[in-house]
Amino acid sequence: MNSGAPGKLAVGRVKYFGKHRGEVNSSAFSPNGQTLLTASDDGCVYGWETQSGRLLWKLGGHTGPVKFCRFSPDGRLFASTSCDCTIRLWDVARAKCLQVLKGHQRSVETVSFSPDSRQLASGGWDKRVMLWEVKSGQMLRLLLGHGDSVQSSDFSPSADCLATGSWDSTVRIWDLRAGTPKAFHHKLEGHSGNISCVCYSASGLLASGSWDKTIRIWKPQTANLLVQLKGHVTWVKSLAFSPNELWLVSAGYSRMVKVWDCNTGKCIETLKGILDVAHSCAFTPDGKLLVSGAAD
Repeated sequence: MNSGAPGKLAVGRVKYFGKHRGEVNSSAFSPNGQTLLTASDDGCVYGWETQSGRLLWKLGGHTGPVKFCRFSPDGRLFASTSCDCTIRLWDVARAKCLQVLKGHQRSVETVSFSPDSRQLASGGWDKRVMLWEVKSGQMLRLLLGHGDSVQSSDFSPSADCLATGSWDSTVRIWDLRAGTPKAFHHKLEGHSGNISCVCYSASGLLASGSWDKTIRIWKPQTANLLVQLKGHVTWVKSLAFSPNELWLVSAGYSRMVKVWDCNTGKCIETLKGILDVAHSCAFTPDGKLLVSGAAD
């Protein structure tokens, strides 16, 4: 999809990455779109060349299923989370584990990097949100407030705030600015189901997706709901804003991927039948849409 007027989206290339020995729980594209990460129930993290489908690495180390993975914004690192209650930080160039972060008491379900790649946030089934220093691996803050499992997280573009989504059906916005030792937070309420994904836009708007099959776009500073998007037939698994913020793409836990006009709230495109389950969607810097997931 280009950054001008929206046109008909066409499926360009479909690649199959088929060497997993367990269910794929998560996938993530590198910032330049050239590498795909996949996290599997087999306890391994896989790296793939997006264009060719070539396996670059298969990395063990976790002692349980790998639940989530994400690249750092600078593309130099990636993180993986697991049912083994740990987060692992990896060096992309060497495909080597640099740190094992321990502190969660149950499965870690989400991880996100700050825009400068210096900090990391994690959340999981222990209802805790933890903030870490990437370089040292030290925990900086423990953020408490959610009433159920924390399943998603994203830093604001300024890194002043962290958004987290939970099975308590709320999104919480944590104020991370210096001088607030006990991070202040406020709730965004309105979803009637578990919050499965959150995503900031470049200008600081926030989108949240839920098991209630809807997406909400918020102005998080004021907790104002700007628009509600309806049309998915299953829960919403992944969200991404286009670089120009004109569109939001959403992947449901189904064969359906939708593209929305952020101004009108209307669905302008639906892609069906490519994947059995769409795990993640992302835009490359030049505005191309990438989608990954599971297929028979």
